[in-house]
Amino acid sequence: MASLCKQAGGRRMIQFIDGDGKRRYIRLGKMAQRMAEGIQLHVEHLVSAKRSGQPLNPATADWLADIDDALYGRLARVELVEPRRKPEHARERTLGPFLADFLAKRPDVAGATRIVWGHAVRNLKEFFGEGRELASVTEGDAHDFKVYLTSTERLAPTTVAKRLQFTRQFFEMARRRKLIAANPFADVKETAPSTTERQRFVSRQTMGRILAVCNPTWRLILTLSRYGGLRCPSEVLSLRWQGIDWEAGRVTIDSPKGKRHGKGSRVLPMFPELRAELEAAWDRAPEGAVFVVDADNYRAAAQSPQGWQNANLRTQFERILKRAGVEPWPRLFHNLRASRETELAAEYPIHVVTAWLGNTPAIAMKHYLQVTDADFERAAGGAAECAAVAQQNAQQPMQAAIGHNQNHSTQPQDRQALRQIAGDSGLLCHSPQMEDRGLEPLTF
Repeated sequence: MASLCKQAGGRRMIQFIDGDGKRRYIRLGKMAQRMAEGIQLHVEHLVSAKRSGQPLNPATADWLADIDDALYGRLARVELVEPRRKPEHARERTLGPFLADFLAKRPDVAGATRIVWGHAVRNLKEFFGEGRELASVTEGDAHDFKVYLTSTERLAPTTVAKRLQFTRQFFEMARRRKLIAANPFADVKETAPSTTERQRFVSRQTMGRILAVCNPTWRLILTLSRYGGLRCPSEVLSLRWQGIDWEAGRVTIDSPKGKRHGKGSRVLPMFPELRAELEAAWDRAPEGAVFVVDADNYRAAAQSPQGWQNANLRTQFERILKRAGVEPWPRLFHNLRASRETELAAEYPIHVVTAWLGNTPAIAMKHYLQVTDADFERAAGGAAECAAVAQQNAQQPMQAAIGHNQNHSTQPQDRQALRQIAGDSGLLCHSPQMEDRGLEPLTF
C-alpha cells in the first residue's frame, strides 16, 4: 500500500496511491532504514483509515501527536491529516512578533540599552525576515548571520561581538519559553579587541590644557567626570544641589545605572578639585536651581521616555579638544572616569575606591584601572635608589676598616679590630682569635 524508496546519499522517500488514484510522495530526508520503516507503517495506517473512513488505531494517533511540525506538515501536504491548528501564542514562534514581545516585557532596561538592542533587532529582521520561524533557525544560519554583520554591514569586531551577545540573549529567552529546543547562537561569538587597547590615561597636565579653553558649564562637566569619576551624562546631569554637603565635604551621587542593581546612590568625598569648581558653579546658579549642571538644555536632551540617552556631548567635547590642541582618545568620557579611578586606587584600598565610584573591584580591574607612565618612573627610580643604598652600605665597613688600618697599622689591637670589621662585612672567613697556622691539625 505504501512503499519505501531509497535515494542517493542515504535519503528516504515513501510513495503511495491515494483514494483518487494519484501517486503521492513523502520525502523523509536522510535517516536510518529502521526509522523510515516505522514511518512507512504509520503512513499505511493513515492511507487505510482515509480510504475506509474508519478512525485511526491508537498507536498511530499517539504517533501523530508526538511527531514534530516538520514531519506533520509533510503528511498534511499529501492530505493524509488535517493541518495542525496553531496555538494562540503561535505568533510568538516567528522572529518579528517574538522580538516585539521580548522588548515589551523588559521595561526595566535603560533607554541606552534599548537603543543598542534595537540595532541587533533591526539586523535580525533584515537578515532572517520578520516571519521566519524561530525553530527553523539553525547553527549554520547563525554563522551566516555573523558573516553578514562582518562583511555586509561592515561592523567593527567590538560591535559584532555585542550584537551577537544580544542575539544569544534573545534566542536563549526563546529556549526558556519552550519556543525552540536549543539556542542556535550559543556557540556563535566574535572575539572583541582587548579593552586595554582602548584605555587612555588622561593626565592632569592634559586636563589643564582642556579646561583652559572651556566655558563654565563645560569646566564643570569635565571636572566632575575627570576628578569626581562621575558617569557622563547620567550621573553628571543628575547631580543635585541638595546632595552637596559643604560642611561634611561629601557629595551624594544619584546613579540611574546603579538604580537597576539596587544602588541608586552613593557618597563621594568632595575632593579639592571638585570643591573649587562646585563653589564657582554655586555662585553662578540662579535662585531655586535644582541641578548642578542645568545649562544649554543638556539635561532635557538626555531624557527620553525610555530613560537616559545620548545628549550629543561627545560632539562638543571633540570641538573643545580641537581648540586645546589635544588629540581625541577612545571612549572620551569613560577614560576620564577610568583615569580618576586609577589615581585613587594608587592611594586608597580598592574596596574604598569602588564604593566611591560605584562599581566593583572585578569591573575596575577589567575596564578601569590602568598602568601609567608614573608607575614605571616610580618603579625605576625606586630600584636605582635601593641599589645606591645597598652599595653605600656595603662600602662603609671596608672604608672604615681601611682608614683605621692606615692610621694605626703598627698596633696589634688595631689589626684585631680590622679583622673583626672585615669579618662582619663578609670579607674574611676565619675568626680573629684563630692562630695563623691554618685549619689543618699540626703534623711533623
